[in-house]
Amino acid sequence: MSTITKDISIQNEVLTLTNQRALFWGQHKTLVLSDLHIGKTAHFRKAGIPIPSAILDNDLKKLQDLINFFEAEIVLVVGDLFHAENNTDIDQFQKFLQDNRKVSFELIKGNHDRLKNSFYESLGISVYKTHKDVAAFRFVHDEQHCGEDIFCISGHTHPGVLIRGRGKVSIKLPCYELSEHRLILPAFSEFTGLNTKRTVDSAICYGFTEKSVFEI
Repeated sequence: MSTITKDISIQNEVLTLTNQRALFWGQHKTLVLSDLHIGKTAHFRKAGIPIPSAILDNDLKKLQDLINFFEAEIVLVVGDLFHAENNTDIDQFQKFLQDNRKVSFELIKGNHDRLKNSFYESLGISVYKTHKDVAAFRFVHDEQHCGEDIFCISGHTHPGVLIRGRGKVSIKLPCYELSEHRLILPAFSEFTGLNTKRTVDSAICYGFTEKSVFEI
């Protein structure tokens, strides 16, 4: 899938939304994403549910393509980088990190990031317990650590939109949800559900397909 972009201005900063479930902050050469859930496919397979390993392969390829496309120097994950216990999926991600030694990986811990800090340190990932403030933004996993005095960029809710066509035809698409004090990112992994209920009724949503990013 080709990378399609759309620039939006927030707090006098330009953020580049993509149809690849991540945004790029060019001023800081930072790729920002949420809810990668590494380990989820292996977790399900361990429970006897035949989830294909190609899901993680595709997610990591997409991430690699974005790093290359933007020449990102930092990858900031706003929560749920991992899903559960240490398993074979994490072994695959460790190789991915080794292949990207020049990129700094940072994590705002999410509700699924339950591994010990020493584990993240062993992978070379910088960890923030609740949030990271940079310039006009606060990066968090969910709204718990947001406030009206600073603009939050978060994940967690897996936002999506329901687009209705003629008759009973409809389609769900992932989206970015923008409100007065917050931008919620779509889940980066495709192995997640979509929540089509907006957290703020007046929010603007940016849905995307293989060929476009558009305001809804």
